[in-house]
Amino acid sequence: MPPALLAAALSWLAVPVAAAPDDVQLARLDYLTFALGAIPLEVSGDGVALKTGYEQALAAIDGNPGRYVMTPKPGGPGTSTTFLYQLPAATTFSDFAVPGIGETPSPSQTFVARVEIYGSGDSADTGFIRLAAADLAVHEERGQVTGFAAEAAVPVRWVKVVLSGGLDVQREQTFFEFSEIVGYGEQEPVPDSDRFSGKWKGRGVLVELRQDGVLVTGCYDRTGDLSGAVEGSMLYATGTNRDDGTLSAFVLTVTPEGALNGVRSSNGAPFRMYTGDPAAAGTDTGCSEPAETVLGCGSIVYGIRFCFDSAEIRPESEPVQAELYDGLKASAGVSIIIEGHTSSEGSDSYNQDLSERRAQAVMDALVARGLEPGRISAAGKGESEPIAGNDDDAGRSLNRRVQVACGS
Repeated sequence: MPPALLAAALSWLAVPVAAAPDDVQLARLDYLTFALGAIPLEVSGDGVALKTGYEQALAAIDGNPGRYVMTPKPGGPGTSTTFLYQLPAATTFSDFAVPGIGETPSPSQTFVARVEIYGSGDSADTGFIRLAAADLAVHEERGQVTGFAAEAAVPVRWVKVVLSGGLDVQREQTFFEFSEIVGYGEQEPVPDSDRFSGKWKGRGVLVELRQDGVLVTGCYDRTGDLSGAVEGSMLYATGTNRDDGTLSAFVLTVTPEGALNGVRSSNGAPFRMYTGDPAAAGTDTGCSEPAETVLGCGSIVYGIRFCFDSAEIRPESEPVQAELYDGLKASAGVSIIIEGHTSSEGSDSYNQDLSERRAQAVMDALVARGLEPGRISAAGKGESEPIAGNDDDAGRSLNRRVQVACGS
């Protein structure tokens, strides 16, 4: 059986499945991940008393398969915790997976023993039916996942993940660990959000954003300048501190209640929660009026979207392509290099080829608009120049980008 078909068949079994070859893993999207717009809404069950909160709920959908302590305080053998998530659009799941099931060598910690998943297409409060369930077991080798099929193929917007018990409970009071819940299937198109204008304030958060179409500029920490683009319900952006040049990367969304939720990485550090509520009228962010977004020489460009695992540019990229063309057309007399960058999924050679094809596609589109062919070229960088970590989906989503380099 071909590797792709074998991997697909095995993913329906509630047993450990060996990781597929790198290039086969590119064939599916995880729709139960923050980087694609899933956001935690609520934590309930025993975990609330054990100080399980938004941070732990986010860690279960951050795309990092590593284990983490789900209950900051220890609980009893029957501890059960529920995470509630909202998806950006109706999603029909075909199957789910839990990677990296293992035991920390400590009698006071154990991995969750059972996962149940419920979904609703009605609201966050009603209409939930069970989508899938699995009893877990420790993986014998690194890189394995436990896959299990969906019981009901129905479109849902809200998902409850119930995590209960422990695989090796040795003490009455035990810390419970988990890794990641992955959800495969199909999702309806996600319209681009228009909610990234305003000011937000929270613990360690002071940010002001202005949205113009899908492009967003802004400022943060009083001395940082930010720019990025909206894709669906998410803002992917990078920023620079004017005082010391520290670079930051952001993946953000605005909740239905108007709060800013997301993650931020500074100077290459791991992503941390970045959340704030709408700031009171008149809040001084210390920022001048955000400058108009100009895409051109030196720009990191998000918002040019490609069909999955392809160099075909999607139609919704039109506004960003137009902005990029206008900015480069105004840079008369300079040579232009369009760089394609990828994340680290897949082999080095595969990513190098994909980045080259995507850079060439952007270059061809700009030439078709009127840029002189003699002053523009394309270069693929593959996964060699990340601007964020590749350990989770937030970092990988930022590393998949187009960048513009110019010379005299």
